Amino acid sequence: MYKTEAHRAAICFTNVCVFSLLVAVQVGCAAKKHVRITPPVPSAAKIPQRELPPDPVPRTEPRSRYGNPVSYTVFGKRYYTLSSSRGFKERGIASWYGWKFHGQRTSSGEVYDMFAMTAAHTRLPLPTYVQVKNLENGKQIVVRINDRGPFSKNRVIDLSYSAARKLGIVEKGTGLVEINAIDPLHYRLSEESGNKLTQGMDAGNPSDTTVGPNLESGRPRIFVQVGAFSLRAGADQLVNQLRELDLGTVSISSVTKDMEELHRVRIGPLPTVQAADDTFARLSDLGMREHRIVIE
Repeated sequence: MYKTEAHRAAICFTNVCVFSLLVAVQVGCAAKKHVRITPPVPSAAKIPQRELPPDPVPRTEPRSRYGNPVSYTVFGKRYYTLSSSRGFKERGIASWYGWKFHGQRTSSGEVYDMFAMTAAHTRLPLPTYVQVKNLENGKQIVVRINDRGPFSKNRVIDLSYSAARKLGIVEKGTGLVEINAIDPLHYRLSEESGNKLTQGMDAGNPSDTTVGPNLESGRPRIFVQVGAFSLRAGADQLVNQLRELDLGTVSISSVTKDMEELHRVRIGPLPTVQAADDTFARLSDLGMREHRIVIE
């Protein structure tokens, strides 16, 4: 759910207070082991190699009778489904799922086929067609969202095995991606331009999950954002606390949003997805609740 700026500032102030109590304990104690918060990478070793299927052609479909509740709860966290995919755009970490779920029923009621071009998302309506772009190698695919997940805090989409192969993330298990919803009514195949989605992207304002500028300047960077403040003093205080924990480079990135300046406290850039997961886990162990992974 969306929060007002005042609410966000209050939460961040609370986080700073929690940090003030925990830093002394953290610095004075031996480093504790952190449990890996993401599932192991699925093995592709025994998966038979098949010819990869073509991307699905987006078309208007009726909503799933089973997969679109107003909200639902998994592992104690409540998720709110979107009433529309219009204008949805998101950057984050993609994962994939395979044999363990192959042949099982998805949240939409369909049977999961790891060799089809499908994916799972926590909030988009079922079904929704999206373009997924690998920000590290430039590969792009179209998938049909027909399932719910992933339910790790650090992942934004769970791809089928075939979709992950096309995107080039099977071996690594994860990839830095950008997701754009497609409007089937305006989808056009453009043979001349070679860009299938020139006319197909949903119009309108991007969702609030849009992060960062375009990536034409080079490789995407991974950060863990710990807080966002309307007042610079609050950001400075949190930075000082974080630097005592030796979590890596801590900085403030200021942006103007809705005519108001926002000061974002971030750790990074981090070298790998695993480094981001480990940093995220350490912050969680310290009682932080508002931090999230950001791709720029």
